[in-house]
Amino acid sequence: MNRMKIYVLLVCLGTILTVQAQNFGSAAMRKLQMAEFAISNFYVDKVDEDKLVEEAIIKMLAQLDPHSTYSDAEEVKKMNEPLQGNFEGIGVQFQMIEDTLLVVQPVSNGPSEKVGILAGDRIIAVNDSAIAGVKMSTEDIMKRLRGPKGSKVNLTIVRRGVKDPLLFTVKRDKIPILSLDASYMIQPKTGYIRINRFGATTAEEFKKAMKDLQKQGMKDMILDLQGNGGGYLNAAIDLANEFLGQKELIVYTEGRTAKRSDFYAKGNGDFRNGRLIILVDEYTASASEIVSGAVQDWDRGIIVGRRSFGKGLVQRPIDLPDGSMIRLTIARYYTPSGRSIQKPYGSTVDYNKDLIDRFNHGELMNADSIHFPDSLKVQTKKLGRTVYGGGGIMPDYFVPIDTTLYTDYHRNLVGKGVIIKFTMQFIEGHRKELANKYKKFESFNEKFVIDDNMLATLREMGEKEGVKFNEEQYQKALPLIKTQLKALIARDLWDMTEYFRVMNTTNESVQKALEILNSDEYGKKLK
Repeated sequence: MNRMKIYVLLVCLGTILTVQAQNFGSAAMRKLQMAEFAISNFYVDKVDEDKLVEEAIIKMLAQLDPHSTYSDAEEVKKMNEPLQGNFEGIGVQFQMIEDTLLVVQPVSNGPSEKVGILAGDRIIAVNDSAIAGVKMSTEDIMKRLRGPKGSKVNLTIVRRGVKDPLLFTVKRDKIPILSLDASYMIQPKTGYIRINRFGATTAEEFKKAMKDLQKQGMKDMILDLQGNGGGYLNAAIDLANEFLGQKELIVYTEGRTAKRSDFYAKGNGDFRNGRLIILVDEYTASASEIVSGAVQDWDRGIIVGRRSFGKGLVQRPIDLPDGSMIRLTIARYYTPSGRSIQKPYGSTVDYNKDLIDRFNHGELMNADSIHFPDSLKVQTKKLGRTVYGGGGIMPDYFVPIDTTLYTDYHRNLVGKGVIIKFTMQFIEGHRKELANKYKKFESFNEKFVIDDNMLATLREMGEKEGVKFNEEQYQKALPLIKTQLKALIARDLWDMTEYFRVMNTTNESVQKALEILNSDEYGKKLK
C-alpha cells in the first residue's frame, strides 16, 4: 500500500511539474527545475534549499568565463561602495597597529574632524565595546564604526601627551571615496594625475584636478592608470571625452545577443590639444583599457609602460530577489580600430595564471619577448600606425618592470607590516616636530632624509617580527626602502598626492614619460 502511495505521488509530481514547466523556457530549464523540486521535497534529509540553489548558480557561472560571477547580498553591498563614491561612517583613514586602531588622518571636513579627532589618535573602544587588545578583525571594527547617516557613535580615544582617555560622540555622515589619488605639477607646464578606479565621481574629480592644473600652467599631461582595475563604463567614456574630438568613437560593445553599441566623444572636452601620455601596466584593466585604447587608436597620445591586463568583457548585473546578484557577461569591448580588449581565456585556472606566465616568459622585463602574429596587427585611425590586438593594450613605449631593487628581505619587511609600523610609530613620536619644521611639502621633500638611526630602528623592528637581516639584500633594496619610508611619512603629514610626489621619483614609467616630453620623441611618434 505504501509503495502504491509513493508511486501515485511521484506520478502526480511529474504531472504537476510538466504542467508548471510548459511555459518555463527550454527542456534544460525544466530539467533543472524538476531536479531542485525533487531534492527539496523528497530527499531523505532536510536540505538548505537556498544554499543548494546558490551553489548551483555558482557552478553554472564557473563554466562560462572568468568574469561571470555570483555575489550574495552582503558582497553586493561591499562591492558597490568603492564605485558609488561614498559610504556612511565616521570619516577616518586608519591603520591597525598591534591590535589598536591608529587614526592616520581624519577625512577633511568629515564627522571625526568636526568633533576634534586628530591624526595619531588611537581608538580603543566603540560605544561600550573594546576594540584594542582583543584581536578583533578589521571587518568587525568597520561594522562598529560604520552606520546610517545621522546615527551617533561614542568613541574612546587615547591621545599622546594626554593622561586620561578622551570621549567623543561622532555623528555619522556620508564619507566620499575618492578615485583620484594624486594631481600636481610634476614639472613646469606638465601636470600629473593618477586615478585608482573608475567610479561615479571620477569624471567630476578629474575635471576639477585638470582645471586646477591648467590654472597652474599645465600644457601637457601624464595620466597614470597603473594598477587601475577599471569600474564604470560611463566614467571611462566621460574621461576619454576630455581628450577626443566630436564623433570620434571611444569604444563599442558587441555580443551574441547584444547588438553593437557605439559610444562617441561629444567633442566638448577640456584637454583635446595638449600632449598626453598615459601610463599602464599589467594590472591596468577594463575601463582603463577603454580610455588608453581609444587614445592610442586615434593617435591622440602615447601609451607608456607594459601590456595591460586584458579585461574587455561587458557584465550585465542581474539583481535577484534576496539582494544577491549575478554579473553575466553579455558582450565584449572593442577599441575604435576593432581590437578586442579581452585576452583569450580557456579555463579559469589558465586565465588567472596569465600574469605569472608573462613574468616567466620574460614579457614584463623585455619587449623582445613579446611576439604578435601578423593577424593581430591593426592600423590607427589617423596616422595608420601599427598597433596590436590579442588582448590588453600594448604600449607605444615599453618600460620593463624594475626587479633590481626588490629582494626577499624587503618583501618580508613589507609583508610583516614592518615598513608601515615603523612609519606610524615615527610619525606618532615626531608629528609636532615635523609639522613645525616643515610648513610646506616642498621644504620637506628637499631637506628631510631617512637617517642611519631611523634605519637601525627599522632593522631592529624587522628582527622582532622575524625578518632575518641580510646585509647584501638590505644594501640592494636600500634606495627603495628610503623612498618608501619618506613617501609614507609625507602621506601622513599631508596626503596621497605628496606620497606619489616622492614615489614617482623612482617610478620608471613616470620617468620615461618625462623623458619623452622633454625630447623630440613625442613628435616623432605622432607625426
